[in-house]
Amino acid sequence: MATAVKVDEETKDRLEELQAEIRLRTGTSVTQKELLERFIDEAYESREEVIDSFRESTVPLSNSEKAAMQRGRFSSGIETTEDDIDETLYG
Repeated sequence: MATAVKVDEETKDRLEELQAEIRLRTGTSVTQKELLERFIDEAYESREEVIDSFRESTVPLSNSEKAAMQRGRFSSGIETTEDDIDETLYG
C-alpha cells in the first residue's frame, strides 16, 4: 500500500535534482520511491546518528559553545587534585 509523503518545493526540487544526477552519472533511471527507500535503508543502518541529529544539543560542543563555557571559568587560586574531587563527590 502506497502512502503519500508531503514535502516542500525545495525538498522536492533537491530530490529531482539528485534523481537526474544519478541518471546522468550512472545511466540508470531511479524512481523517487527507490531513492527514498535507499535513504531510509541507509538511515536505518546509522539510526543513532539520525536520532542524535534531532537532539537539541550535541556532543562534542561547537567551538562557540566551548568559548562560552571558558568565559565563565575563573581560577580560585587553589589547586584541586582528583582525590579532592573524589572526596567531595563520594565522601
